Amino acid sequence: MPAFNLRVAALATPPIPSVFGWGRAYDGALGPLIDLSQAVPGHPPHADLLSALGEAAASPAACGYGPIEGEADLRNAYCRHLAALYQAVFAPDQLHVTAGANQAFLCVALAVAGEGDAIALTNPFYFNNDTTLAMMGIRTVTVSCTADQGFLPDLADAERVLKTGVKALAVVSPNNPTGAVYPPELLRQLAALCRAHDAWLILDETYRDFLPPGSGRPHDLFEADDWGDHLIQIYSFSKSFAIPGHRLAAITAGPEVVRQVIKVMDNLQICAPRAAQIALSRLLNGLDDWRADNAAEIARRTAALREAFSGLPDWHLASVGAYFAFARHPFKGVPSAQVAEQLAKRAGVLAVPGSFFGDGQEDYLRLAFANVDCATIGLLPERLSDPGKV
Repeated sequence: MPAFNLRVAALATPPIPSVFGWGRAYDGALGPLIDLSQAVPGHPPHADLLSALGEAAASPAACGYGPIEGEADLRNAYCRHLAALYQAVFAPDQLHVTAGANQAFLCVALAVAGEGDAIALTNPFYFNNDTTLAMMGIRTVTVSCTADQGFLPDLADAERVLKTGVKALAVVSPNNPTGAVYPPELLRQLAALCRAHDAWLILDETYRDFLPPGSGRPHDLFEADDWGDHLIQIYSFSKSFAIPGHRLAAITAGPEVVRQVIKVMDNLQICAPRAAQIALSRLLNGLDDWRADNAAEIARRTAALREAFSGLPDWHLASVGAYFAFARHPFKGVPSAQVAEQLAKRAGVLAVPGSFFGDGQEDYLRLAFANVDCATIGLLPERLSDPGKV
């Protein structure tokens, strides 16, 4: 058999299918499987969006190629969406639509870094960001985010890493895997550090619409006149509008960044799925109340999770926010993959091992709780209270 690409062959099996595999070994003795593994919306799309998707998918116009950077109607609608949220002015040439946030990160990484260059990620990091860089020969260096720091980066450590000449610092807020939300002042300081060291700040705000109601704008970075010279933002329509199967996200950046991403996208996919773009462009700014209701439900599930873990004194909910919680398990010295595997097989609870998110995370499991209701979350104390399950 001919050889494979060594960079791809060196990667581990994708984490979520591995966790699903453990769950298939559960015998159902304690009740239905509780899936806290994959970050998927726990509600269907709005009925009007489903209708618009069906109509757009049946249209011959949606079957051809579209603009590489995305449908003009969607980019114009998203400009209005951004302006309302961030109280700043945006133009369509600052936007590029992609097939999901993973693809957005890949396009951005290729646009700003090449083989042998380095991009800084926080530790713990979103595993697909790390593997994306590895496949492209871009080195990952990390900025430590510990539980004592609320899983937020230390500015001195961030500056130390930026001084090494990394091309970019990538952060996720609300964070995957920890749920930590970056305060506006911290984001302002990180942006200033990146500007000072001639590096990009790549800010992934996939889960920003799931902040508690009344949170206000997440930051004021777009107020700076020169934000496009150092800031690149990623957002997921897929999560906010419950259409992950349609794969839709957006990059917000300076026009020159968008021009570089167009080159990448033309070789990668040509254009993001058109039917979803066409449908969403009609409804993007008309579903605010629906999205607010979903955020309120996430807040209720967050409270339910805190309540559940209050009855688990041997466990510690180290961080929680938006879609995710990072929980410290009580099985000291036991690898997190072993803990997660045994919880899946014996307790019927799917969680992702902390070790999948970087070095030093063996004591943790990631819980993605957006797709389980409050009643199901209430079953966790019974499922997790028996140490014999691991």
